[in-house]
Amino acid sequence: MAYTAETLETLAADAAEIISRYPDPNSALLPMLHLVQSHDGFVSPQGIEFCATTLGLATSEVSAVATFYTQYKRRPNGEYTVGVCTNTLCAIMGGDEIFRSLSERLGVGHDETTEDGKITLERVECNAACDFAPVMMINWEFFDNQTPESAAATVEKLRRGEPVAPTRGPAAVGTFKETSRVLAGFYDGKAGEGVAAGPASLRGLELAREKGWTADGGGKQTAASGGESAPQPGEEHSSVDRPAEDPKSDGKGEAK
Repeated sequence: MAYTAETLETLAADAAEIISRYPDPNSALLPMLHLVQSHDGFVSPQGIEFCATTLGLATSEVSAVATFYTQYKRRPNGEYTVGVCTNTLCAIMGGDEIFRSLSERLGVGHDETTEDGKITLERVECNAACDFAPVMMINWEFFDNQTPESAAATVEKLRRGEPVAPTRGPAAVGTFKETSRVLAGFYDGKAGEGVAAGPASLRGLELAREKGWTADGGGKQTAASGGESAPQPGEEHSSVDRPAEDPKSDGKGEAK
């Protein structure tokens, strides 16, 4: 279904703001795809047409980009995308079981949406949060150290329309359309809410402070007054100066 004149006017104004950020208008394509997704709930045929017409591209060029990135959905998406990391670390820490239990509870598989339109379930290759494994993301907000029970309780709250707060991030998770608009580059005022980094992410910094470790301008680790020295290149536990292996060797220093 084609956009109404009113919708086109709104999209055109937002698109003009996006395009103004870039020296080359074509660089605006990725945020513009998020823009149309924030309106339609997915990258619709009319959204593809709008992006192509606005940027002077062929619809096939826009479609090629939209089908490359997994954050762009080519069919109606749920109000909340629940992504369960099932990559190696999260999987062995319980990610596979979390996905299995949610799939069974919701009656949907990977990249499928519940009948009520609330939840789209996904397997995620990596959430880049291994120190909090197993991790679930809802509209790309972090839910750390999950269990099948905690994940199910969170999803049920979403289905009942109750606000849900991520482990790190804003006070409440936004809808898929709201999040898509943020990804298009429109500030929602929530960037300063909640916790930005959890204890596991900060452990290295805390350890450095406890030991008095600092780094000079060249990146060399030094010990502050009274602190324990960090391992230096060539010392035990340091791999900075580890020699590269001879590709012709067997890994034990001997020629093949």
